[in-house]
Amino acid sequence: MEKGSEKTLTSVAGEGRLTLVLALVTFIAAFGSSFQYGYNVSVINSPAPFMKDFYNETYFKRNGEYMSEDLVTALWSLTVSFFPLGGFFGSLMVGPMVNTCGRKGTLLINNVFSIVPAILMGISRVAKTFEVIIVCRIIIGICAGLSSNVVPMYLGEMSPKNLRGAAGIVPQLFITIGILVAQIFGMRMILGSPEGWPILLGLTGVPAALQLLCLPFFPESPRYLLIQKGDEEKARAALKKLRGWDDVEDEMEEMRKEDQAEKAEGKMSVCTLFTYRGLRWQLISIIVMMMGQQLSGVNGVYYYADSIYENARVKTEDVQFVTAGTGAVNVVMTLLAVFIVDALGRRILLLVGFGLCCVALAVLTVALNLENISWMPYVSIACIISYVIGHAVGASAIPSVMIIEMFLQSSRPAAFMVGGSVHWLCNFTVGLVFPFMEKGLGPYCFLIFCGICLATVIYVFLIVPETKNKTFMEINQSMAKRNGIELQADKEELKDFTAVSVPYSKKNEAERDSPL
Repeated sequence: MEKGSEKTLTSVAGEGRLTLVLALVTFIAAFGSSFQYGYNVSVINSPAPFMKDFYNETYFKRNGEYMSEDLVTALWSLTVSFFPLGGFFGSLMVGPMVNTCGRKGTLLINNVFSIVPAILMGISRVAKTFEVIIVCRIIIGICAGLSSNVVPMYLGEMSPKNLRGAAGIVPQLFITIGILVAQIFGMRMILGSPEGWPILLGLTGVPAALQLLCLPFFPESPRYLLIQKGDEEKARAALKKLRGWDDVEDEMEEMRKEDQAEKAEGKMSVCTLFTYRGLRWQLISIIVMMMGQQLSGVNGVYYYADSIYENARVKTEDVQFVTAGTGAVNVVMTLLAVFIVDALGRRILLLVGFGLCCVALAVLTVALNLENISWMPYVSIACIISYVIGHAVGASAIPSVMIIEMFLQSSRPAAFMVGGSVHWLCNFTVGLVFPFMEKGLGPYCFLIFCGICLATVIYVFLIVPETKNKTFMEINQSMAKRNGIELQADKEELKDFTAVSVPYSKKNEAERDSPL
């Protein structure tokens, strides 16, 4: 075999290799950041009665009278909903921070938004202040808003194309692990008690401290170093460290082509992204997928899981075990998605995931309306578990992967800002509105979520392309064709978009002004 051929085969074979460095940086980034997101989604669910008592007792010691029921409800609603509100603010910070500080640098700075509130919430009971918990929920939400966008971006940019889907789902896997750990630690016999809940809230700082200590030893995103910083040597060194071999010229060349293709585009702001017709369908797609992900009611299930099970007539003493069991199913199915996403593809998992959620919510509505039948509570539990499975394999796991893949380097931070903002605003809306929906509509509230899942399935089926095993440039070209159909009335803008969508090379340089 010729030497050149041998080198090419080595590069192709090595492309899909999971090296120790890549595995470790994936673990440190996901555990240090994504784990906290999941942990804080669920951590206040089990100790809620004891925390409300603390709010009331503190108020009594200050004012000599107890709070009204409406005031307790309002303060608890703020405690729950301020976390996603902080997530929205964190999403707005993504673009400026990742462009200025880099992906790794942003994650390191983000640990401040975890460690400080973890300490404050941990001492809140001793300090006899419940206000600090509410304020810290916003701050910890900022941490989650940043990490939920930056971690998938960081890992997706560092991974080879045939591992990119799995790397993009790993953050979601750690979110589900965080939810499960919070459910287990929140059990009455562990930390879900009048004495243990401050420790339960404070534990969120432990993963952040681990990341702060370990992440500096791992490389920055090679794409960020080359395309945005223009430092080819550091980018090559980072790639060599991540891939575990010295011949990284194929990937360097791909990044150079992407860099050349984006020269005319420059860094994209959110405003530019909304007005740039060449990315119309990419932008619409991420908004639809992120809205579908959150407005399908997933955080209504997690925030108020206990009350849903109680409505399904599960015994009060058994609710915490059923909730933890549901969390375990979520972890297992998300782990399965990590292994199958690069084999089955993104599109099929989105269709199956949202489709299963749609069916599960429809049957759940029927089951909750037929509560007089003795075995209906078991049907309700089966529906919730089926819903969780659907969300784990598709609705929760895939949208972030699609943002990574459907946008190039210059527009990716702005796309994550848009997707993250939609994610957290919808999250906030569901957390705030769901109790009133449940009270006003009863079981029929789940039909609204069912309709949203159905609408998302239809959109994905008609519009969203498959992206597995494709380079960022190949995906961008396939979307350019769809945008090109829409832009036939505007030839000049189509020409400009073609110029930044087709890989740069000597062969096509003269053809840059040709229509797609």
